[in-house]
Amino acid sequence: MSSKDYLPNSDALYDRVIASLETVRPYLQVDGGDCQLVGISKDFVVDVKLLGACGSCPMSTLTLRAGVEQAIKKANPEIVRVESV
Repeated sequence: MSSKDYLPNSDALYDRVIASLETVRPYLQVDGGDCQLVGISKDFVVDVKLLGACGSCPMSTLTLRAGVEQAIKKANPEIVRVESV
């Protein structure tokens, strides 16, 4: 984990972001990938780690923006953006 200041893991927002990731996870897993929540900064930026095939795929940026970020922001409008770490 980086030296970023993250919100506590027990925060309700953290649970809602995890639930959002669960909605896109099956689509990532079909192609041999996955994602993991690293943390949520105090500036409401979500850091995720793309795993498996998603981590090395040339389309990972599109997957992050059009899939993961949209799902998270739709369910959690206070989130500013999602970054891959």
